[in-house]
Amino acid sequence: MTQEKNPLAAYAMLGLVVLLWAGNAIVARAVRMDIPPVTLAFLRWSLAFLIIAPFALRGVWRDRAALLAAWKPVLALGLLGVGAFNTILYTGLHYTTATNALLLQAAIPACVMLLDRFFFGVHAHRWQICGVALSILGVAGIVFRGDLSAVLGLELGMGDAIVLAAVAAWSLYTVLLRLRPAVAPASFIAVTFAIGAVAQLTFFLAERQAGLQVNWTPQVFAALAYVALLPSLVAYFIYNWATGKVGPARAGQAITMMPLFGALLSALLLGEALHTYHVVGMALILGGIALSALAMRHPERRQQAAGARQGAALEDGS
Repeated sequence: MTQEKNPLAAYAMLGLVVLLWAGNAIVARAVRMDIPPVTLAFLRWSLAFLIIAPFALRGVWRDRAALLAAWKPVLALGLLGVGAFNTILYTGLHYTTATNALLLQAAIPACVMLLDRFFFGVHAHRWQICGVALSILGVAGIVFRGDLSAVLGLELGMGDAIVLAAVAAWSLYTVLLRLRPAVAPASFIAVTFAIGAVAQLTFFLAERQAGLQVNWTPQVFAALAYVALLPSLVAYFIYNWATGKVGPARAGQAITMMPLFGALLSALLLGEALHTYHVVGMALILGGIALSALAMRHPERRQQAAGARQGAALEDGS
């Protein structure tokens, strides 16, 4: 596969993915008192699988040989990106602030670059490194509301360690996407969703055994419908496709747009005000992404990235 010379479409779609994930965070926070974290994650992926199953199972059967041949990476991707990430993140948000969680998730692009180097020997271009640093600075500006003295008041605890585990899981998922087998996207999505739901089953039952119940309200039903359809089905299809187009590191960098979209959604849905630091943070984040995109124009880096992502362009799966 050759890397896209014009990655604007992939970056635009990654922006949509992050917008949907920002909505997921707002929805999950809105119903946090009505549904336990693991139960939310389990029902999310179970519903997502049930929705896609009628359309994907025939393809899964047709692709069974390729899926079984690549069972190790498929299993790892299902456990990391579906089973682990959201469950760990939802749990961490019960013990830490949204501010800390957003700041820690900003480490994903740097973590992806390190894992890419460790597992696949991919060297990040200097412009890409500068771009990631600039985007992280923009995230910090939004998270700390433009007040650098707030950094001194940052406190880290058990919840932050849990969120860092989620960051590691998602970073590894992003890097390992290049190993997914050459099957139809729906086949891969359906299988990984099933793996994730099965992995969460034991923890879901443990929550039930502990007496944690769902308070079934119209808002909870609406929340489940949203998280199963948009941040799960739609977003994962797009993220997997875009990762094949621009590479793991740049796809991971899209996560830095999360606090920006969160602020925009909060302003739109909750009436919260936008401030100057939001604008400055947005400029830094988008500027960082632009610098990373410039690195794609370097011919040696295009060749290296294309080789590293061999087999990742499965949006044209059989």
